[in-house]
Amino acid sequence: MTKKRKVSGTQKRLIPSYIFLIIVSFISVFPFYWMISAATNTTVEVARGKLSIGTHALENFQKLTASQDLWGALGNSFLYALVQTIVALFICSLAGYGFELYHDKNKDRVFNILLLAMMVPQVATMIPLFKMISKMKLLNTVWGFILPAISTPFLIMMFRQNSRNFPVDIMEAARIDGLSEFKIFFKMYMPIMKSTYAAAAVITFMNAWNAYLWPKVVMTDNRAQTMPMLIANLAAGYTVDYGVLMMGVLFCSIPTMIVFFVLQKQFAEGITGAVK
Repeated sequence: MTKKRKVSGTQKRLIPSYIFLIIVSFISVFPFYWMISAATNTTVEVARGKLSIGTHALENFQKLTASQDLWGALGNSFLYALVQTIVALFICSLAGYGFELYHDKNKDRVFNILLLAMMVPQVATMIPLFKMISKMKLLNTVWGFILPAISTPFLIMMFRQNSRNFPVDIMEAARIDGLSEFKIFFKMYMPIMKSTYAAAAVITFMNAWNAYLWPKVVMTDNRAQTMPMLIANLAAGYTVDYGVLMMGVLFCSIPTMIVFFVLQKQFAEGITGAVK
């Protein structure tokens, strides 16, 4: 005769929490499922509210590639996001490293000015930036895309805060052994702060990939368009094919999801300031 397992008082108190988490998880996942479902159905079926997976995925994909330069937009987005991520991580980490590990009052004043720059909306700087990029003849180029975003106050602040956990004794020992400051940065600081780099890479890549307003201003040639611009073109017609639109949104969402899932552990460690 089997004995019935009793539910403890602690487990009973956790039941409402589990129910709440299940509901929140379903709400969070549902838009992603609806996007996949809509990408496999016709626009009429999407308008009717069909939620099951359809059989028109290949048809929607063929319409998407026929009406838009999907592979060109994907290539542009990958190029712009990758270059911006690499350059921004190097510049912002070097700035955060210098602000914290070579600390003085004058650097604090400069850092406070950088923090004030976070309060200036991007729209307010759009016209001056466009004039600068245009005079430098960088329209429709990768440098025109990334220059306004390669040094952001948020990333500099993030590297500076996490640099407080960097073991300074290692730097002093390295200096005694004859290492230059740049070798200390490249060979010691960067490997130890890899979690912070991973978190900053996820944030920078996603921001660059999802950027729309600045690329719309600086990329005047259709051959230089990015994925958000392509999706905006799909939604700008008199009649919108929702199946094709959702197929484009799906292709736009997959790369950022892959980057986040691959680096999610390092992302969590970097956000909490973990140093290894």
